[in-house]
Amino acid sequence: MVSVVTETPDLQAYRERARQWLSENLEPADPGKPPHGRGGGQETYEDFLPARALQRKIYQAGYAGIDWPAVCGGQGLTAAHAQAFAQEALHYRLPDLGHAGGTTYGPVGKTLIRHGSPEFLARHVPRMLAGDELFCQLFSEPSAGSDMAGIMTRADRDGDGWVITGSKIWTSGAHYADFGMCLARTNWDAPKHRGLTWFAVPLRGPGVSIHPIREITGGAEFCQEYLDEVRVGADEVIGEVDAGWTVAQTMLLVERGAGRDDPIHMPAVDPQTIDPFLLRLASEAGRSADPVARQAIAKIHTAEWARAQLGSRIGALMRAGGKPASGLASYWKLSEGLRAPERARLLMEIGQGMPLVWAPGDSGGDHAAREYLNSRVWSIAGGSNEMQRNAISEQILGLPREPSFDKGKPFSEVVHQARNWTQSGENSA
Repeated sequence: MVSVVTETPDLQAYRERARQWLSENLEPADPGKPPHGRGGGQETYEDFLPARALQRKIYQAGYAGIDWPAVCGGQGLTAAHAQAFAQEALHYRLPDLGHAGGTTYGPVGKTLIRHGSPEFLARHVPRMLAGDELFCQLFSEPSAGSDMAGIMTRADRDGDGWVITGSKIWTSGAHYADFGMCLARTNWDAPKHRGLTWFAVPLRGPGVSIHPIREITGGAEFCQEYLDEVRVGADEVIGEVDAGWTVAQTMLLVERGAGRDDPIHMPAVDPQTIDPFLLRLASEAGRSADPVARQAIAKIHTAEWARAQLGSRIGALMRAGGKPASGLASYWKLSEGLRAPERARLLMEIGQGMPLVWAPGDSGGDHAAREYLNSRVWSIAGGSNEMQRNAISEQILGLPREPSFDKGKPFSEVVHQARNWTQSGENSA
């Protein structure tokens, strides 16, 4: 039996007010605009200024951070209110703040709310929700990817502040973000999962150098950052000093699906509406009536709906408790790593017979080609498919953990041993 959710009068009135505000203040969405069509990662800081202005307009109207705590600048309403606004906003043009926007209102924002001090939240959250501060994650390093606890960026105390030195890589949107949520090592004598601390690092300040990385698409969404004795105040510490791995677990939990981005940046899935981009691509390829193309569209639409239901199911399991949230979140992350390549393959099938070599442009073929080239991103970024399978097997299925040589050892000793192994290998070669 299908249950019917009845909205309260309060929620119905909220939905009506949101519907009226949207119709009076936002432009209708362009049904022909494909998803993620901002320019292939070639945008500049200035390119996002119009989107920031639109975000500010939504914030000033009270529709940003709808279910974020009021004490730190959100609206303090329920997830049902956020969902109602998301549903009403489906067919309007919303601010597109790129990957940095998704990070700000997703993993970073939700992590800050849980671990930031009241003073920190009061200083940053209102500006984040207004689009004045976009955050990126300064997490991965050239020598620390899947083994994220093995980072080498260091933060040393200096008076009442900290000095940070190191390098981060594979950072989405750093070139147009304002702050980086940076993980650094503050205690080298503790085991590698301890002695870590998070900081809010201003990316436009002295000592920060940002270098975009040219990708297979020709764009440069990813960046590498060099931090050369960057000074930050003690008030920019996130969570407790030397307890950064606890904060990191929260961030990974959200990034891998145990949480939802702010609704205006991750609209609800409408089961009755097929992605307009799919219809546009089929039309441009002259295959709108082709049964093979229509079947491919149906497969994508079905997978998108199933993905939304999986997210709901995982959320319900997390709320019920009983299983580790990080392991449950890995189901979502793994599903995305498997879904994206299949969607991209089906897009190429729909567009069969038209040019699908990517070049800067606005045709369906251009965007299908770009999505195909980017289709393996989510099987690696945020933890590879293999890492998600490990988490599921160990945390949910109860299988034995993989052996670890560095468990419990001071990180300085781990680094020393690793250097000796490297030198021994080089000498034997």
